Amino acid sequence: MKRIAIIGGGISGLAAAFSLEQQKKRGAPIEYVLFEASARFGGVIHTENVDGCVVEAGPDSFLTEKPWAADLCRELGLGDQLIGSNYVERKTYILLNGRLVPLPDGLQFMVPTQLVSAFFSPLFSWGTKGRIIREWFYRSGGDASESTVAEFVERHYGREMVDRVADPLLAGIYGGSADELSLKSVLPRFLEMEAKHGSLGRAMAAARNRPHPADAELRSAGQPGAAVPTLFTSLKNGMQQMVDALVARIPEAARRLNAGVEAVKREAGKWLVVSGRRTEEFDALILATPAYAAAGLLSSTGAELAGELHAIRYSSSVTVILGFDRKVRAALPAGFGFLVPRAEKRRVLAATFVHNKFESRAPDDRALIRCFLGGTRDEEILQRSDDELQTIVRQELQHILGITAEPLLVRIFRWRQAIAQYGIGHGARVERIRGLVATMPGLALAGNAYGGIGVPDCVREGSEAAARVLQYLVAR
Repeated sequence: MKRIAIIGGGISGLAAAFSLEQQKKRGAPIEYVLFEASARFGGVIHTENVDGCVVEAGPDSFLTEKPWAADLCRELGLGDQLIGSNYVERKTYILLNGRLVPLPDGLQFMVPTQLVSAFFSPLFSWGTKGRIIREWFYRSGGDASESTVAEFVERHYGREMVDRVADPLLAGIYGGSADELSLKSVLPRFLEMEAKHGSLGRAMAAARNRPHPADAELRSAGQPGAAVPTLFTSLKNGMQQMVDALVARIPEAARRLNAGVEAVKREAGKWLVVSGRRTEEFDALILATPAYAAAGLLSSTGAELAGELHAIRYSSSVTVILGFDRKVRAALPAGFGFLVPRAEKRRVLAATFVHNKFESRAPDDRALIRCFLGGTRDEEILQRSDDELQTIVRQELQHILGITAEPLLVRIFRWRQAIAQYGIGHGARVERIRGLVATMPGLALAGNAYGGIGVPDCVREGSEAAARVLQYLVAR
């Protein structure tokens, strides 16, 4: 009987454990143990139900076009629990000079695909509108160097498009900066489109009837008129449903909570895992932790690999959820929420009108607003007390939305070093990491540090890590 250790009980670790459990049921001669340092499984996925409101502490959904999370839910028997985002309310605003301006119809990420809508939008200056028209005739210069998202967007549309659209979007998704994130790692399809078409606008128009699975991020800020009617998918009672279903499929004997791992070591063809005062022997090891945690565990076994893992930066965030009465709900604009450019000098990066985004997330007489703060530019916000955070958010919502009412519900969640930052050179670093892992028999890595930060990507990473260690064990 071969033994496998999985360290990290977030969604990647749970997906890995579920994959192993499925193989075990099919007759694979394996045992596995899932170690989780905290008191619960799920990592950043955590749902609370408060006064009829579905309160998501972490991700509230996943991109519909990336299939791995939805496929897992169906395999878990949750297919009838999957719900799509509200197409009718699919509008996003940008805060510009203190007022909310809707993104123009047809804007897919920062690519305008409906020129008339972009031309009449107050979001763009006349200079940028001219750049949008000229971009349709853009020809690639064949520059092979790796670009940041900001550099790429600027050469197509100018700096204003970076500051007002691309940067706020990436701050809301990655908690990062367009001036630091690598286009190749974050939005690789843009490189393909530029190489083939030159113009991103023409490329998007050509792709409307030929969707590519990797286009999901490009359409993540799409407006009515974009190609995908259901942009996001979630579960009726919150993302916690997926976590609970996974945990229920993993035998209790294989699950260990409050089981931090202090060290791992490769010795005599085995992996030794030290947790508490106990050292156990395993034939294979899956590290489904943040890269910096994996680096710490591997520091004595593979110094070069640990160094590469440690070099991956992370951002932190704070989520503040406020619930209000029916008067506030009636006064709020239609749409999913708003994004805040850096020039507005606010601490709130983005806000979601949860009651609009998904059906049944709040009673009809409640407004539920999720606000996001932090990111690479504002790590200090995590040091603020709950009272200070509530004051900051309420003041900014008053200025932006005119809300003066007392909230009926307040929840605050801090996520320290939670989102990997895919900076320049990230893709090459991941290749080096994978090469070094290949020299360490029985080791696999999973998580949001390598091939995507979303829930579907993490599910895929966990499942693929399980498949790799099984392949190794079979080949021995």
